[in-house]
Amino acid sequence: MMKLTQLSVFLENRPGHLSNVCGALSAAHLNIAALTMADTREFGILRLILREWKQAREALEAAGFVVNTTDVVALEVPDRPGGLESILKQADAVGLSVEYMYAFAIKQGENARIVIRFDDMQRAVEVLESTGITFLRAADFYKQ
Repeated sequence: MMKLTQLSVFLENRPGHLSNVCGALSAAHLNIAALTMADTREFGILRLILREWKQAREALEAAGFVVNTTDVVALEVPDRPGGLESILKQADAVGLSVEYMYAFAIKQGENARIVIRFDDMQRAVEVLESTGITFLRAADFYKQ
């Protein structure tokens, strides 16, 4: 499967809430592979990718957090000027829209890696796969 499961945790923007998420995951012996956080003055959305996402969801819900799951894809991107642009142009050409994306600090050879949520995940996988884009399977994503 080309898709990864991402957890989205809704947090009030108050001291201690982010550390409480990390504490719940730590207590369950779960390690975060990638994360991003978007916030406003009042709330934030913490997006997480963990190998053991089902256990993470259970631990966070048991700690009182609201958690949603979403499919995303992780791609290898040529680590050079224009590398990301070339992928985005392929998505643009077929009318795919990026809802959000984030990069993470795992590099493989000459490529960087990014996580993207498209508005039509199935179509994104089909189109980008047909153009030779390298997708990271879940097992490869979590390799150290």
